[in-house]
Amino acid sequence: MDTADRPTPRPPPATTEQKRAARGATRPGDRIFLGLSRGSGIFVLAIMAAIAAFLTYRTVLALSENEANFFTSFDWNPSGNPPEFGIAVLVYGTIVSSVIAMLIAVPISVGIALFITHYAPRRLGGPIAYVIDLLAAVPSIVYGLWGALVLVPNMAGLYGWLDEYLGWTGILEWNGGAPRSLFTVGILLALMILPIITSVSREVFRQAPQMHQEAALALGATRWEVIRMSVLPFGRSGVISASMLGLGRALGETMAVAMVLSPSFDINASLLDPGGGTFAQNIASKFNEATVMGRDALIASGLVLFVITLLVNGGARLIIARRKEYSGANA
Repeated sequence: MDTADRPTPRPPPATTEQKRAARGATRPGDRIFLGLSRGSGIFVLAIMAAIAAFLTYRTVLALSENEANFFTSFDWNPSGNPPEFGIAVLVYGTIVSSVIAMLIAVPISVGIALFITHYAPRRLGGPIAYVIDLLAAVPSIVYGLWGALVLVPNMAGLYGWLDEYLGWTGILEWNGGAPRSLFTVGILLALMILPIITSVSREVFRQAPQMHQEAALALGATRWEVIRMSVLPFGRSGVISASMLGLGRALGETMAVAMVLSPSFDINASLLDPGGGTFAQNIASKFNEATVMGRDALIASGLVLFVITLLVNGGARLIIARRKEYSGANA
């Protein structure tokens, strides 16, 4: 009988000890660590569920008294008789300021990370990376003070230039008022999230397979071609994760936005005109003097921000899951 025709012998069934070894729970320390890890995960989920339940309960109380459309109304008067409030302006302001921040911060952060890891000499790249990491530790109130005292007074020149050359679009038209608008908020948020995106992207780019880069260089590729064909595809999922971390801070930033933005419950066509507001800024500025109904209304807006954050993180996870081929270990 030919050897190729012989049936493949079945391996003996695994013993109980082998099954435990496969699960990594053979020793008491392993079992304790497994239980603590599993319990910690369940505890985090329980906390999130409790937060969602509390926000939902108070939201239901607020919406039961609201006489306006919660999603489309431009009014915010929860203490009126009858109470009327909506989140249309807050949704617009939060999304627009965050998008502006991401459009500014992500390309600059990726460029800085690539410069530190692949262009700058070590003597220069090290200090730059250290300074970028220090910027991530600066408190929000310091950014807010700098924005109110330095950024806002010096934005008139940029606003005038944008109005002169791009004012015909209507989106960047300036009427000469104080530059306390969503555009200024977006620039300030970009400065705040830039260190986070840069730090994570830098570490991801350092994990790019060295063999792939050396092979591309051996074939005559330029440094930029190596980055485009090897480094960027490998680090794509990491850059997305870093961007979502930055977006999470931009969505929930409070004090810095409250000190720079001139809020009004109105949506202007131009990004350079004062107006608009964000969820976090509205909650911080009105919570102390709000009535019971007003606090329930603010909590209802907080639930919307909570849902938006979950949707953003969930979308990021889906994008990263589709890019698993770039998340391997260093070759």
